[in-house]
Order: sequence, then C-alpha cells, then structure tokens
Amino acid sequence: MDNASKLALMASVVLVFFGVLLLVLFLAGRASGRWQTPLARLIFLGPAALLVIIGLVIPAIQTTYGSFQGPDGKKSVGLANYEWIFGTPDNWVFLRNTAIWIIVTPIFSTVVGLVLALLLDRMRRESIPKSLIFMPMAISFVGASIIWGLVYEYRDPAEEQVGLLSAIVSLFNITPENWLLWQPWNTFFLIIIMIWIQVGFAMVVLSAAIKAIPMDVTEAAMLDGATGWKLFSKVTVPMIRGTLVVVLTTIAIGTLKVFDIVRVMTNGNFGTQVLSNEMYAQAFVQFDKGRGSALAVVLFIAVVPLIIYNIVQLRKEQSIR
Repeated sequence: MDNASKLALMASVVLVFFGVLLLVLFLAGRASGRWQTPLARLIFLGPAALLVIIGLVIPAIQTTYGSFQGPDGKKSVGLANYEWIFGTPDNWVFLRNTAIWIIVTPIFSTVVGLVLALLLDRMRRESIPKSLIFMPMAISFVGASIIWGLVYEYRDPAEEQVGLLSAIVSLFNITPENWLLWQPWNTFFLIIIMIWIQVGFAMVVLSAAIKAIPMDVTEAAMLDGATGWKLFSKVTVPMIRGTLVVVLTTIAIGTLKVFDIVRVMTNGNFGTQVLSNEMYAQAFVQFDKGRGSALAVVLFIAVVPLIIYNIVQLRKEQSIR
C-alpha cells in the first residue's frame, strides 16, 4: 500500500468516526424518555471505551499472545520465554535490581518529601523553596540523567576532578571512584536520581494533605498533651495515611517502569540492568519479540497489584468520609 492509499484510508476512518459521532449527537438531541440515559452513557463513555480497547486492551492481548511465541513471533514456544526469565541465573541481576528500585525509591522519596513538607510549612514564603524542590519534576528523566552524569563524572585521580561528587570526596583526601562502575553501589547512585526527581512530587502532595488536617483536631490533641513526635505519629500520620499510600504506590509504579535513567547513564551495564531496559534490549536491540513480550507481561503483572491496592485504599478513604 503506497502513501496515497494510506492517507486515503486514514481520511476515510476519520470521516466515518465523525459521521457516527454526529449521528449519535443528533439522535441524543431528539431522544426522550427512557432513551436519554443510555444515549448519554454512549456519548460520554463510548469514545473513551473505544480508545481504551484500541490503545490498551488489544495491545495487551497481542503482547500476551506474543510472549508464547519465538523470536520471530511466528512459532509457538509455550512457556519457554518465561522459563528463560526466571530460570536464567544472569537474569536475576535485573530482577534483583528492579526489586531494589521498587523498595528503596518510594520509601526514601516519601520520607524525605514528608520531612520537607513538615519543615517548609513552618517557613515564611514557603512557595519559593517548594518551587525549587519541585523543579526536578519538570525535567525529563533524560535531562536529569545528563545533569547527574556531570555529578558522577570521573577522571584519573592524578587529574583535576570536574565531577561534583569526585571533587567533594577529594577535598577529604579520599580517592574518588568511577562511581557508575562501582558495583553494587552504582545501582544506588542511579536510584538517587529518581529520588531527586520524585521528592518534589511527594512534598507537594503531602504538604497539601497536612494543610487539610482540621485545626480543631490538632488543637484537641495539643490540649491532651500531644506535642512533637507524639503529635506527628498519633495525629498527623493517621490523618494523611491515605495520601501516604497514594504517594508510595504512585512512585512505585513510576519506578517499576524506569527506563530512561538506566539507559542514559549505564545502558544497563556494570550490574545496573533493570526489567524495563532489558525488555527494550530484547525487543528492539536483539529483535526477540517473544522474550520482549514476556518481559512486558511480567512488568504489567507487577504493576497491577499496586494499582489494585491504590484503588482499594482510595475507596476506603472515600467510605470513611
């Protein structure tokens, strides 16, 4: 099919879509009685449901089917791709690293964000430091990786160090390491980048939740003798528990899909490989569609429990209100 035919087909699809939409709107305007509610649901939910089916459901089914196929996607291999994922000793490196990312990043980002929210809420002109801390959220993961690449820049100890971290340790007469090659600590150096990005998000959301705590609750607790840590642990944390869960799970979901940082900083080498980068490498570098699809399915299965838990907690919070 040449380009002219493709353009004609796309134009026909768009015209049909808008034609059907105009027909539905026309019928909805003339409908009355029992037909109004079904048509309203069709108008508002129909396009969204159609896009979800085309953009999510069908690709998910195709990916799941492809995970049972060979590298060329034409021959069935059963569970061989999943056996390769969990049965190959070398693959435990990226599975272990992914688990470390999921555990460390959300916890540290949320804890640091909560501490900053508590401290900055007591400052004058708090919007200025909050804006500066939140600013990394506006930077892409690739941009953040380039910035931190300058921080982790390494040169021979005999030369002048231009990397910030190397320069700092040199001031204390400590020989700088090639930080991105220093296993297993290089994984944690990459995690720091993700924490730096996510702390601003955690701080802003948790700060809003803390400000939403009714003053009469805080004052009543203080009259009962609650101050300092007791006030924080017995009043503040329980009151923002739902928000803490949302922040933790949201950062965990984003961390589980981390790709850009690892790709830019180390390309998954030196023991820093993670699940999403391995999926890319299998599917688009080694052109093994089967293994790439299987890794995508594993990634999807890992995300689903976090989403379900998030939804359950939100519903519990709404039922309490």
